[in-house]
Amino acid sequence: MTEQPRSRVFLWVLLGGGAFFLFLVAIFALVYFTVRSQQKNTFSGFGDKIAIVDLEGVIVTPKDVVEQLRKYGDDGSIKAIILHVNSPGGGAAASEEIYREVLRIRDQKKKHIVASIETVGASGAYYVSSATNKIYADDASIVGSIGVIAQWYNYEELIKWAKLKAITLKAGEFKDAGSPTREMTPSDRAYLQGIIDDMHGQFIHSVALGRHMKDEDVRALANGKVWTGEEGLTLKLVDQIGDFRAAIEDTAKSVGIKGEPTLVHPEKERKSVLDLLFGDVSEYLPSRAKLMESNVGFYYLWR
Repeated sequence: MTEQPRSRVFLWVLLGGGAFFLFLVAIFALVYFTVRSQQKNTFSGFGDKIAIVDLEGVIVTPKDVVEQLRKYGDDGSIKAIILHVNSPGGGAAASEEIYREVLRIRDQKKKHIVASIETVGASGAYYVSSATNKIYADDASIVGSIGVIAQWYNYEELIKWAKLKAITLKAGEFKDAGSPTREMTPSDRAYLQGIIDDMHGQFIHSVALGRHMKDEDVRALANGKVWTGEEGLTLKLVDQIGDFRAAIEDTAKSVGIKGEPTLVHPEKERKSVLDLLFGDVSEYLPSRAKLMESNVGFYYLWR
């Protein structure tokens, strides 16, 4: 065998060995994260379990939170669920969808579910919290903001300054209502305000239903204001002043758990090879929550 064929064989062996090594690393990583996920989610020790579901940041999509709630709501080994809230709210429809799942767990599944508001539980986040059996909040937590908001920029004058011209073709008088390229007409404003008022009424009724209050009593508080947790207790927006640890201890007692409960947290899903190699990189990428601020829409959001 000449020197050149030998070198070629050695190269192929080297490449094949390297590929096989990378394959083994990938398999090991997959098994490792799978086992770790199962240990974190299913190991219960000798105590009863309380599931913790985080509602954090601006509510853009209900998918993850609803899936977690449904999973724990249908799990007979989970005695109670604590919704750990630190959110200013977000999309109206997204908040409502999470609210409905919380209400299903409370009223249909008859499973004890509470909200523990950390720093902020406002607008859509309070909307969701109102469906729980009990709301805990710190003295200085921010709660409330029962209202609806729609905001966007009008850059008509900027377009004129740049000597550009916006062209819109439409069928239907209100198809471009709220367009940022032209002044809003009185008809546009009345139309959009009607949508906001209807959503506001839905918000009020849902909070009243969740909190076992009358619509008119909630309406008196539905002016968009926020209150501290201490004020919220006086206004019956909060049931008890207490931190997250107090919520855990009180909830355990409420469902008959003796001793230290086992807390179950959802494992954060790792979706990419980059995540496996470098950890979660999502915090460094543009988020829909940030982009949402520039989109036209209707929000249960405290800004």
